[in-house]
Amino acid sequence: MAEEITAGAEVKSPSPQKRVRDWLAESLGVSPRKKEEIYLQISRSASLNDLSYWSQVFFSAGIATLGLALNSPAVIIGAMLISPLMGPILASGLALAAGDVVLGTRAAANLLLSCLIAILVAVLLVALLPFKEVTSEIASRTQPNTLDLVIALFSGAVGSIAVCKEVKGVVTSIPGVAIAVALMPPLCVVGYGAGIALSLNPVDGVRVARGGALLFLTNLVAIIFTAMVVFVALHINTQRVKEGALEWQRSDRESGWVRQWLGKVPIVQKLRIAGSLPARFAAIVITILLILVPLTQSFLHLKQEIARKQQENRVRAAATQLWEENFSRLPDGEPRCYLGQLSLVDREGKVALLLRVFTIKPYTAQEKAEYTRLVAARIERPVKSVLVRLIEIPTVSSELLSKAREGTSDAPLSNNENRAEEIPTLGQLQTNYEQLVETALGELRLPAPAIFVDYEVTTYATATPQINMVYLSEREIDEDGRLLLTDHIRMRFENPEARVSFQRIQASLPSLSFRRNQTQIEAQHAEVLDHVGQQLQRYGFLRAEIAAGAERNEREGVAQQRGLSIGGYLSDKWAVAPERIDLKPGDFQKREVSVTLRMGERSAHALTAGPLDQQAEGAK
Repeated sequence: MAEEITAGAEVKSPSPQKRVRDWLAESLGVSPRKKEEIYLQISRSASLNDLSYWSQVFFSAGIATLGLALNSPAVIIGAMLISPLMGPILASGLALAAGDVVLGTRAAANLLLSCLIAILVAVLLVALLPFKEVTSEIASRTQPNTLDLVIALFSGAVGSIAVCKEVKGVVTSIPGVAIAVALMPPLCVVGYGAGIALSLNPVDGVRVARGGALLFLTNLVAIIFTAMVVFVALHINTQRVKEGALEWQRSDRESGWVRQWLGKVPIVQKLRIAGSLPARFAAIVITILLILVPLTQSFLHLKQEIARKQQENRVRAAATQLWEENFSRLPDGEPRCYLGQLSLVDREGKVALLLRVFTIKPYTAQEKAEYTRLVAARIERPVKSVLVRLIEIPTVSSELLSKAREGTSDAPLSNNENRAEEIPTLGQLQTNYEQLVETALGELRLPAPAIFVDYEVTTYATATPQINMVYLSEREIDEDGRLLLTDHIRMRFENPEARVSFQRIQASLPSLSFRRNQTQIEAQHAEVLDHVGQQLQRYGFLRAEIAAGAERNEREGVAQQRGLSIGGYLSDKWAVAPERIDLKPGDFQKREVSVTLRMGERSAHALTAGPLDQQAEGAK
């Protein structure tokens, strides 16, 4: 009897922690036998010897890359659903929860090889594509922020629970997790960026690849962390589960090979000692904190951008309301104008407004000043910080036209002089617009060695203007420089929606090779010289510098004759004035002639008239 009492006294009641974990497992329907099934199922998903898995990785990477290139969300979602990367990622979380070094090694090797295959597939496809545009679907995956980490944490938790509970929930949960976390598209963005870096622009390519890699790493670490938390909470590594997993690993050839390899690595034994559950938690938490640094910076930038857009929307709404209330009608209440477009730039404490209106009566300087004052008061800014540019397109209403025909208009339209004072002519509109463009772009300076040559502006009545900047340089302006210049041009042009493009004129042309004692122009020379002639003809302020050379054993004066032949070709075929061709003796002893384009005196810009002029002509 005493022995029975002693034995009963040795039985300890479960700890509160164990009771909570048992309750959670029971609530999710995870029985001890189910835990063993989950462990073995996830362990098998990390296999390296599975042709079906690798084929899914290959094809999902191809689909995702093409979907990104085509900017097709539907195709990208299809790649998300096909991608099998959730398996080895959950296996990594389970390995950290259970302290299973063999499973962790297999999962890490599987993930590493999967990432390499996906990136290589993307790089190969990008190399084969005839276009390599950074679409909006790609750009959206290059700037992850803190919200992406939170989404990945939630999605990883749901995915882990979906794997553990009854099958009826897995069917609906796993696809949603795959779409929410999007593991394969960021990997393909890395490959897409690498392809751009290798074939087009290293700076752009590295930027795209870096952003995609950060998003994938964010999703990867977050899912592993939440999977680890869920598996620890469910107490997945019971003694029965450990014994079953160990027995399976002994029968599995791949696990056996990993066990043998790990036994030969001394550091693994040290990791077994140091790799307690708190240490594993600390390692992954530190990794998340390190990832949070760039994610937080992106989040703050996003927050600032949203605040700026909200402020611009408030200013735009106030400016539109003030115009409609005070300047859109005549004193008798009749419509005076139609506000076709209102563009806004709010930078460095200054607000620039560009209004394009169709009006039957031009606005006076006093009215424009009053509108500027009202806008400044409404948005609580100094009047000097608000700049208003008004583009007026004259039009005639049917009622006003009828009065003009009957001669009963209050403002007699039969007087040509008065009408000219009220409604600007097409020439006046064109002159005013050219002055606006010249003021905005005339003194623009480009980063060295690029030299600003000219600009071409195409205007439209219902669309944003197209501004083409032409420059002379040995190399292209890099992407960062083009972005800064685009923002600067839009600010100068007072139109944040203006489309800006850049056109380079190559300064140094390929050298022209001649045969011994030859001076005549041949077909291979004409191709280069025709390009030079076209540039000289189009831009009257460019000059051609010709330096001709000759070998020592050629006849005397042959170098000068070669230069004269090229100059004569340009003058005869392309009507280039002789004073725009500089002949210089070459200091090289080769049968070659170098042609270089230089800047001379800059001429007027080119303004291409679009439908804006047609609208004004019709109004006239």
